[in-house]
Amino acid sequence: MQKLPLIHVSEDRPRRLPPWLKKPLPRGNEDFLTQRTLRDLRLETVCENARCPNRAECYSRRTATFMILGNICTRPCGFCAVRRGRPEPPPADEAERLAEAVSRLGLRHVVLTSVTRDDLPDGGAEHFYRCITLIRQKTGARIEVLTPDFLGNLAALERVLEARPDVFNHNVETVPRLYRRVRGKADYNRSLSLLQYAKKTLPEMVTKSGLMLGLGETIEELLAVLADLRSVGCDALTLGQYLAPGPSYLPVHRYVPPEEFAAWGQWARALGFRYVASGPFVRSSYHADEVFAHVDRSDHA
Repeated sequence: MQKLPLIHVSEDRPRRLPPWLKKPLPRGNEDFLTQRTLRDLRLETVCENARCPNRAECYSRRTATFMILGNICTRPCGFCAVRRGRPEPPPADEAERLAEAVSRLGLRHVVLTSVTRDDLPDGGAEHFYRCITLIRQKTGARIEVLTPDFLGNLAALERVLEARPDVFNHNVETVPRLYRRVRGKADYNRSLSLLQYAKKTLPEMVTKSGLMLGLGETIEELLAVLADLRSVGCDALTLGQYLAPGPSYLPVHRYVPPEEFAAWGQWARALGFRYVASGPFVRSSYHADEVFAHVDRSDHA
């Protein structure tokens, strides 16, 4: 039987950014090419709006996580840098512009996410459907969606699933005890139900979720969440360090060292996740295209 590593947690409050959270900028001009394409086609990315620390690296790989349905969110989450307010109606030509961007950049794996649109009756599900189908028709790219919870509206979720995305991603983000402080109006059990319904509807589709570490969760709480995710058939998992986008956001409780992330990765694989990315800079769509290589290997192991 595999011997799993012990996880030691330091409770020291962080005072400054540790050395493992400092990374060099990538070389080359692919960063510029990706940014220029996004600017020319007037597209939003979560990379920019959420101030992701990996955006230069991802742009250098000519990848991006496209954020549809505008750049204004209807929910106030304590960790997120995306603007809150009253959004505009969904852009009518956004699906066409997305397909053009995917074609220009030669993307083989596309990640689509969105702001939360509680102002729309279907939460933006029809817009997701149109974007997925048009990108696939025009490019043949593999498509991953990272959706909000649609307030538990299963008809909205079904509409997204009718487009048959290759990966369905919905992040639980943190442990239940911290939900009110971190995720506001979200509900932990609602998120689990969404993942479970997606898997039951399309069993061959990869389901995926992610959490931020360093918000004050305990080892026992995190293990319980991983077990819950496996119980609803979640295939893939991402674990990354929470980094506050600015002084007005939730503070970092602690910086999790790389060796602890490695230990969590081993524990998650032992629980049965088919793909795990666990590290300080990991985000839910970081190197998202790699999930299929790992899932294929686990299927044939």
